[in-house]
Amino acid sequence: MDTEAQHTERDRSSRPSDSEQPSDPEGPEDRSRSAFAGRITDWVPGGRITVTLLVLLLFLLLSTFVLQPFQIPSGSMERGLRIGDRVLVNKLAYRFDGRPQRGDIVVFDGTGLFGHGDYIKRVVGVGGDHVVCCDEEGRIRVNGQSVDESAFLYPGDRPSTVPFDVVVPDGTLFVLGDHRADSSDSRDHLGSPGGGMVPLDVVIGRADWIVWPFGHATHLDRPDAYARVPDAETGGGEASGAGAGSAAGAGVGAGAARAKDADG
Repeated sequence: MDTEAQHTERDRSSRPSDSEQPSDPEGPEDRSRSAFAGRITDWVPGGRITVTLLVLLLFLLLSTFVLQPFQIPSGSMERGLRIGDRVLVNKLAYRFDGRPQRGDIVVFDGTGLFGHGDYIKRVVGVGGDHVVCCDEEGRIRVNGQSVDESAFLYPGDRPSTVPFDVVVPDGTLFVLGDHRADSSDSRDHLGSPGGGMVPLDVVIGRADWIVWPFGHATHLDRPDAYARVPDAETGGGEASGAGAGSAAGAGVGAGAARAKDADG
């Protein structure tokens, strides 16, 4: 039996004759695909224009109060965050009695502190912490606990080439870039007003996800090395920090307006 020939004959017989009418391409099936959207626009005064404006308003509210994308314009947070990466910043992370924790990657407004624009750094010390560089093995020590940062430091970088010994004031953060040789951070501003510390009220949020490029997309976890650091003992006095050498700055851009890089 010639199966292919049978298919050919069946195809011929299925063609509409002159007396048959072809189906209407604009019939009920086509209309049903957009029926739900059509009902919404029918219910809302102003139709499609109003629905479009409401959707744009929803995205604006989410970006303003919940999640905001930022672009990485420099290499100060390599190896984890590369130039051109887009990260999603959780703006609610610290809004309900939550505070940045050691190891968090935060975005903050560095105007008047590190330069102009928004910056992204890793939290090394929180209010009350005693942060020292460095121990006998060259590691940063927080509250007496040496921190192994090898899992995220840029390959070949030392935790710091500049010694410092500071107590972080309450309500502020001591922050460093993961690419220590290419980051303008708290070390570079110890002698400036504010002592290189970042006030909590200028923190925009916590960077939780790399969302672009897709091949590099990942969740940004808090390193275990910082999770093991003990809390600071109460009543500690402030220590003076050593000066730091200059390094390239690192800002982040939001939407179309990219933040400027600043020199340390």
